[in-house]
Amino acid sequence: MFANIIPAFIVGGLICVVGQLFMDLTKANIQPAHVLVSFVTVGVVLGGLGLYEPLVRIGGAGATVPLSGFGYTLAKGAMEGAQSSGLLGAFSGGVEAAAVGIAAAIIFGYLTALVFNPKG
Repeated sequence: MFANIIPAFIVGGLICVVGQLFMDLTKANIQPAHVLVSFVTVGVVLGGLGLYEPLVRIGGAGATVPLSGFGYTLAKGAMEGAQSSGLLGAFSGGVEAAAVGIAAAIIFGYLTALVFNPKG
């Protein structure tokens, strides 16, 4: 059990440290949204190049749960879709691979909005 938890904690923690350092050490006014978009983009690029897969094997959920893992899932799905269905599969494969995560985010976001009233 701990054989899976410890590497996931370390890999996920290191990904978070990179994002925090990115915000703290850059002179430009880097907002959290910039880091989030950068993580998805880096995940797509590293996934497309096959460099994110070893990180997933080592870190498991620590590598797949952060937004870089979402980018990796999009890239992997697009490549699998392209192999099976050609160009159309390249466009639909990423969304198809990430559909469960997208649906969960929408459902839990909606439920949270029902439970908590925004202060505005």
